[in-house]
Amino acid sequence: MPKKNRTDWLDRLADKAFRGLIWLMHRLPWRARIRTMGWLFANVVGPAAGYSRRAHENLKMIFPDMSAQERKRIVRASLDNVGRTIIENYSPEDQLRDVAVLQPRGPGWPAIEAARRGKRPIIFVSAHFGNWQAARAALNQRGYDIGGLYRPFNNPYANAHYVESIERVGGRAYARSRHGIAAFLRTLRAGGQAAMMLDQYVAQGALLDFLGQPAPTSLSAAEMALKHDALLVPIYGLRLKDGFGFEMRIEAPIPHSDAAAMTQALNDSLAAMIRAAPNQWFWMHRRWKPHRVAARLAREAAGTDATADSARKG
Repeated sequence: MPKKNRTDWLDRLADKAFRGLIWLMHRLPWRARIRTMGWLFANVVGPAAGYSRRAHENLKMIFPDMSAQERKRIVRASLDNVGRTIIENYSPEDQLRDVAVLQPRGPGWPAIEAARRGKRPIIFVSAHFGNWQAARAALNQRGYDIGGLYRPFNNPYANAHYVESIERVGGRAYARSRHGIAAFLRTLRAGGQAAMMLDQYVAQGALLDFLGQPAPTSLSAAEMALKHDALLVPIYGLRLKDGFGFEMRIEAPIPHSDAAAMTQALNDSLAAMIRAAPNQWFWMHRRWKPHRVAARLAREAAGTDATADSARKG
């Protein structure tokens, strides 16, 4: 079988398996569905896929003094949150019903209301923390039209399913591609709103502090905010202790300055949320990739030394 066809077959199979799991979960009542998917990720999927090991490594790097028992507790709770979030986001009708009662909280609420009334663009910045879609879905029911910029999956069949889940709670899904980003920018130029995530590794991103470690971070949200005079607003869907409800937290807009300083402020906002509720962040992410960062720093240092030597010889 040609490689391309074999890959396509595997993609189709993986997508069908995932859709089958979602279908099976939808046979359960709403809260039982959420609880069951959380349990599966904490006890089956996470350990089998290596997510538990990666989460332990990340926690140990960021919180070296944390006990092994506490790390284990946080890893399990984090993976439980991942599972809950996935099934919530693939249950848009149920999700919209639940988040309709959310009341916006935080200093950013008056600011975004004023911006919306004045047709000033807003870039909402969130992360894989709690359930990021809950706040967006809740605001869309209050008259907003917040789409999301997303990184396309390698599997095109799973990607189509994912895009559908984004758009069914309102707003458009903008792929991180030339056409997708162009559409994202058109929305901003028209005075609209859109959302993006900040907590993913970007190889050529600026090396900024995140939870005490250098993390390659995209400056694009801040750059677009500066170019289009948009509000840059951190927003979170913080999961409540009952495991089902949420608090919609809207932070104060990041003051416009320069892109690196603004992005660092976004990192700091998320870091404060994670330190307060570490069980709600997706610790399975390869956020830092310390070996690659160390190699990059070494290359940059070597380049600086070579430039200095050249200047001295000149």
